[in-house]
Amino acid sequence: MKPVRKWGPGPYTVAVIHGGPGAPGEMAPVARELSSVAGVLEPFQTETTLEGQVQELRSVLSQHGMLPVTLVGFSWGAFLSWILAARYPDQVKKLILVGCPPFVEEHAASISRTRMARLKKTDRDRVNMIIEGLDGTTEAGKNALLAELGILLARADAYDPANVPEEGFHCQYDVFRGVWDEAAELRRKQAILHMSREIRCPVVAIHGDWDPHPADGVNGPLKKALPDFEFILLEKCGHRPWIERGASEKFYKVLVEAI
Repeated sequence: MKPVRKWGPGPYTVAVIHGGPGAPGEMAPVARELSSVAGVLEPFQTETTLEGQVQELRSVLSQHGMLPVTLVGFSWGAFLSWILAARYPDQVKKLILVGCPPFVEEHAASISRTRMARLKKTDRDRVNMIIEGLDGTTEAGKNALLAELGILLARADAYDPANVPEEGFHCQYDVFRGVWDEAAELRRKQAILHMSREIRCPVVAIHGDWDPHPADGVNGPLKKALPDFEFILLEKCGHRPWIERGASEKFYKVLVEAI
């Protein structure tokens, strides 16, 4: 897998950063849509440490982008984009956070409860079985279980999803585990929120009102911490706005206006 996929003829002034960690390719529909108004990079994060992913993304942007670029980070990719913008502010013109995880631990505790409450009992039971089985299987088995877990949780994350083909590549458990544990610890210590002191660019957060990641965990901390911050809440919208029947059109409209 190449480190980046390019959309449009360039110059590449926008980059879409996928979630996961370890779920490359899922931002393809967004990259395709945005390529009608700008050259878009879709980097693939493969490193198994947080620092590795930061440096990997920095390298791709330096080699292929017209710096500074606008970063559109989704879910985990929103945190990764945030960290890169704090560490290397000269590389980032604007930061757009889509479905961003909460910045403080107290808001993160409700995510799993909300997801499980929305699932049917059979799906809840299968989620628990997957979580219990992840430690006792091969690497290929872990990748397969992580992919199945993602499908199940996506049911809880979406409000009214259209039948949109999945364009992601295979899930990578080693990337997920290696990176997210580090990020979760940084959030617990409030280190990620404190990176706001180093953010120099405008920040826009686009969030669905049905997203299990609580909007208050993004809007509340960032509106206090940042001098140039805008929060946009989309109605009838889950974690991935581009798949929602009632919100995708509004999502793309505000996204294009933001970049």
